[in-house]
Amino acid sequence: MKHIHEKTLKDLEFFTVLEQISEHTITALGKEAVLDVRPIVVETQLIRELDYVNEYVSSFDNDNRIPNHGFESISKEIKLLSIENTYLEVASLQKLVALSATANTVVTFFEKFKEYYPKLQQYSNHIEVTTAIIDQVDAVVDRFGDIKDDASPALYILRQDIGKLKGKINSSFSSALTRYHGLEYLDDIRESVVDNRRVLAVKAMYRRKVKGAIMGGSKTGSIVYIEPETTLQYTRELNNLEYEEKEEVIKILKELTDYIRLFLPLLNDYQTFLTKMDVISGKAKYARSMNAILPEINHETKLIFKDAYHPLLYLTNKEKGEKTFPQTVQLNSENRIIVISGPNAGGKSITLKTVGLLQVMLQSAILIPVHERSTACLFDRVVSDIGDNQSIENHLSTYSYRLKQMNYFLKKVNHKTLFLIDEFGTGSDPELGGALAETFLEVFYERNAFGIITTHYSNLKLLANELPYMQNANMLFNEKSLEPMYKLVTGQAGSSFTFEVAQKNGIPYSLINKSKKKIERGKVRFDATIAKLQKERSKLERTERSLKENEKRKLSEAEKLEETNEKIQKKLESFQELYDSNQRLIYLGQKVNDLAEKYFENKRKRELMSELFRLVQIENAKRKKMSAKQKRAEKAKEKQIKQEAEKKVELIRQKKKATKKKDIIVEKPKPILKIGDRVRMHDGKAIGSIDSIEKGKANVNYGMFTTNVSLDLLELVEAKKKLNY
Repeated sequence: MKHIHEKTLKDLEFFTVLEQISEHTITALGKEAVLDVRPIVVETQLIRELDYVNEYVSSFDNDNRIPNHGFESISKEIKLLSIENTYLEVASLQKLVALSATANTVVTFFEKFKEYYPKLQQYSNHIEVTTAIIDQVDAVVDRFGDIKDDASPALYILRQDIGKLKGKINSSFSSALTRYHGLEYLDDIRESVVDNRRVLAVKAMYRRKVKGAIMGGSKTGSIVYIEPETTLQYTRELNNLEYEEKEEVIKILKELTDYIRLFLPLLNDYQTFLTKMDVISGKAKYARSMNAILPEINHETKLIFKDAYHPLLYLTNKEKGEKTFPQTVQLNSENRIIVISGPNAGGKSITLKTVGLLQVMLQSAILIPVHERSTACLFDRVVSDIGDNQSIENHLSTYSYRLKQMNYFLKKVNHKTLFLIDEFGTGSDPELGGALAETFLEVFYERNAFGIITTHYSNLKLLANELPYMQNANMLFNEKSLEPMYKLVTGQAGSSFTFEVAQKNGIPYSLINKSKKKIERGKVRFDATIAKLQKERSKLERTERSLKENEKRKLSEAEKLEETNEKIQKKLESFQELYDSNQRLIYLGQKVNDLAEKYFENKRKRELMSELFRLVQIENAKRKKMSAKQKRAEKAKEKQIKQEAEKKVELIRQKKKATKKKDIIVEKPKPILKIGDRVRMHDGKAIGSIDSIEKGKANVNYGMFTTNVSLDLLELVEAKKKLNY
């Protein structure tokens, strides 16, 4: 593989991806290293780096999480160690200890879990695990960052002397304080501290009466701060001892630094290793944020990005809670070049950039957001011409710049190149620019190059249709609303929907018609045919989606039914076991009852015990040996089954009771109607008498009129009983 030009990386927004990855790092050096990431030239190294990131991603989903690799940069310390007769301060030594401890922890972890992380363990294998630096520093520096008293015999003696001398100073000062306070020479505050020394707060009028060194005074001048004469001698001695202590500490630090200097290569290794781990961690966290994976890498120059997302667009939409539409793109020896056409704002350029950016990311050892069934290959070069690149400084117009780019392409493009060109041929006269673009495309095709271009030119669409290893593609649009569906469909060119979009935006039809007359009739028909085909394709896509959704729904319902059947089968088996168990208990109960009756009659105790013992032996022979835990589980299961069975029985009983109540409500027998009976309709109030009955119908006389009514609709009106007084 060869170096990919910076301009291509800029066109594809690769540096924005690096900035996003750097946000996932936890060290300053790691962040710098991520921003310096570029496509890897050596294939074996690239595969190795991809494996590192892939293994780190796997750590997020198992219990063996990789330990923290955070550290403070020791670049300044390494520079100091490279210079003779220099020494490191305590803070620097503590940084070295922390770095060493972190590196040891991570390396030891990979050795312990090498089955989970074989590649990372292999990478960390050369790092030496040693506590020499940690032990040596801990012997000199305590946990508060102070040099220990026993760091050297001389320091121990000096600190002992300093302690004693400070005791003397405090004692002499206290006696002076008591004396002058008794003489009322001191102010109310009595004492203060000046230049880290205890001083007497003497009233200004008595300053000549107190012997000692004047160290200053108050702002008002009412107080003079004097160090008593008795403590001055001790203070001078203390200063000398503190100077000697400082010299001894420097001597100790120099000796310690000289010892650590021997480990300079190891410290460099530690920092490089942990920086690398931070880069790998940043890439892995970035991959996790967008469900990125490592696709299969092939050597056949075959690229299949299935359900591929543009990383920047995906993460932006994820923050907003909006949907991102994935694209599926396939390039191989039978389909080397894809020509994408269709109206603007349909997703042509994004699709082109998605393929380019994912390829560059993969070749920079960054996992990509594609389906797990995707496969990728590695290109020697990725070249691009995207966007308006006019240069004011170099006096280049857009078209001049594009021609310069095409000249570069002609020099570099071969069978191991992926080229990406947005709006191919624009910037000049459509006829002339289109012809030149067609010639360039033919050259790229003849060189067996792989690529994706976007265009509105009909001649390029026709060329893609004619050549066997070049394919047309379009971005689907809704045929009614002309809204983009953001889905790439291969095998068919796309219409620009020029006149349709104009009409939708309110341009008068008369002007659109006039415009159509200004161009060749064949071109209008050609574009109209493409538009019609695209609309038909859109309908088919919708139908296909609907069928797939129905199929998914049916599969889901079938799975639910199967699950329900399994549950029912298990319950039936459980109830059968319960039934068998109850039947066995009934049988045993009957046997015991027979023995009880027999004993009741013959009173033979020995025979009864013999029979009972034999019965118990027969039953125990059928039993399986189980542990106490198994017995508890069996009893719990049996109890649960019994409870479920009781619930079911209770429900059946309740249903039976409800049925019986319904049966109790007996319908009144229908009365037998005859001529002369007084009757009325079920839902009526008028009463009449039956004149005649014929074929299940009666002629009812209501006085004013008669009517023919079905006997089922009539009810008998009982005559009121007369009361006799």
